[in-house]
Amino acid sequence: MRYVCLDPDGTGTGWVFVIVAAGTGVVYKVQGGGHRCAQYAQEGYLIPVFGRGLDQELKEIFVGELKGHGARRGGWPPALLDRLRAAVALHVYGSANRDDLFPTPLALDESRLADIDEAWVPVVTPDGPGVLVWENSD
Repeated sequence: MRYVCLDPDGTGTGWVFVIVAAGTGVVYKVQGGGHRCAQYAQEGYLIPVFGRGLDQELKEIFVGELKGHGARRGGWPPALLDRLRAAVALHVYGSANRDDLFPTPLALDESRLADIDEAWVPVVTPDGPGVLVWENSD
């Protein structure tokens, strides 16, 4: 396995990626969890998500609403879950399994709600399960 740390020194700003789960031999590592500074890893391939301020609503949810504590292992209130669904519906271009380049929105992977944390949100991509990651707030 090869390991790639996303933003290892914490100097990156405004980045958003999707790590699509796949047997690639490459594992991407990222810090999440708000003040807990949890270490997460996913084997797969990386898709950059382009645009400005794409992580703004995600930060408002996890830093503002959840006060930098990251996860809500005990469940998500319906209104907050609706906000999270909308925040992760970012469009990704291209797909490893298709020839089109039309942007396709991501969807919250609701079968993995217990795995959600700040800077680490399970999503469904055009190519299957993945994780939406962005700069940790700590």
